[in-house]
Amino acid sequence: MSKGISTREANYAQWYNDIVIKADMAEHSDVRGCMVIKPYGFAIWEAMKADLDQRFKDTGHVNAYFPLFIPKSYLSKEANHVEGFAKECAVVTHYRLKNDPDGGIVVDPEAKLEEELVVRPTSETIIWNSYRKWIQSYRDLPILINQWANVVRWEMRTRLFLRTAEFLWQEGHTAHSTREEAIQESETMLGVYADFVKEILAIPVIQGVKTKNERFAGAEETYCIEALMQDGRALQAGTSHFLGQNFAKAFDVKFLNKEGESDFVWASSWGVSTRLMGALVMSHSDDQGLVLPPKVAPYQVVIVPFMTKDKDVQKALVETANSIANDLKLLGIRVKVDIDETKRPGFKFAQYELQGYPIRVVIGPRDLENKQVEVMRRDLGEKESYSLEGLSENLEAMLHAMQDALYAGRKAELEESIKSASTYEEFKSKIAEGGFVEAWWNGQDSTEEMIRKDTKATARCIRLEDNNADPSDQRCLFTGEAAVEKVLFAKAY
Repeated sequence: MSKGISTREANYAQWYNDIVIKADMAEHSDVRGCMVIKPYGFAIWEAMKADLDQRFKDTGHVNAYFPLFIPKSYLSKEANHVEGFAKECAVVTHYRLKNDPDGGIVVDPEAKLEEELVVRPTSETIIWNSYRKWIQSYRDLPILINQWANVVRWEMRTRLFLRTAEFLWQEGHTAHSTREEAIQESETMLGVYADFVKEILAIPVIQGVKTKNERFAGAEETYCIEALMQDGRALQAGTSHFLGQNFAKAFDVKFLNKEGESDFVWASSWGVSTRLMGALVMSHSDDQGLVLPPKVAPYQVVIVPFMTKDKDVQKALVETANSIANDLKLLGIRVKVDIDETKRPGFKFAQYELQGYPIRVVIGPRDLENKQVEVMRRDLGEKESYSLEGLSENLEAMLHAMQDALYAGRKAELEESIKSASTYEEFKSKIAEGGFVEAWWNGQDSTEEMIRKDTKATARCIRLEDNNADPSDQRCLFTGEAAVEKVLFAKAY
């Protein structure tokens, strides 16, 4: 155990919680099921948000904002949608408080809303009500809108970042004139997510489609990216949905096509959330604390000059540190110089290791004499001496190497985790080992429920390359009936 952190082997759930809290990323709120994202954690989210936002804009999307409150009647218009979210909705029933004669305040019974308002669980309904006013002709299409917002889903069992009653996310909502265009949008955005998670978070993912039982409420098809955590469990890292014409029909959103005929609009929606922060922690971190891929780290390099009683030497150390920092900034590298004299070097080193700073540079009086520095790469934990000459270029190369190494390590683990089974007993054995197990099945909800109860595994996705796999002559691994799909199963968050 180090720095008050449990180990992955001893208690994985506690290890995760310890890192999130002790690395100063987030803490539990007094509001049940909610969290406070602290400045260091929010800086990581901001880095993720900035990169994703640019990717959305590069693919033609624009940002907008829609109300937090949704009239209850809107949710009622799409039956599958309301059924999917009904148990998770927080509802506003009154609009005013008043003083209690006995002290404190109470809800004013005279201030009951004529129609209850649902706190946004997702925005399809409120957005499609607006689209009804915006769309008349094919010339108004496509509409490609993204929203950065908070969402409330009344979770009973919560965990920081992974599952909270309120969380941050982005949700894209697009309207199209053809079915093909809406499907293409859904698939394109899945690719955007997969590229982002790979290139920025250094996490490999499996791209696939959800089974019928796992689809988003109101969707005709749900696409997903699934990642593997270090404990062998899967985590859904993002989803993209082809909504067909379901919401257009529910809100009577029609348009005149090029032939002058009236038709309902086709739709997609897609989103990722602060759940990705949890994926980031669980994918790369170790028993010493957080490990951050350089591209998402708030600071990629921290420089720590030793503070000495010799003021002339100290001045030279700080000047050298600032000179290194300026060279790094010219290369676009985010750098911090720590000249805090109230904390001992050992405390600083432990804290930066705990918080996952990718590279730590230390410079002391002897280093100054030898025109060198001591460098440690967080994922390797080994100290090396580097000359001041050419240092900024060497550190830049080291950051690239660390980013690539983190991805390569996780990719090898993911590929090794995907196994197949020929019998149900073999399936249960391999599920218990962790990772993904592929199997042919009959596609029935009852079969999935049986598997879940027996093994705690669920159908994660049908890999895109297996989406059109021929089930002829294949039998369901669990019932022996005719198979319809080849699916990846896993225990999951």
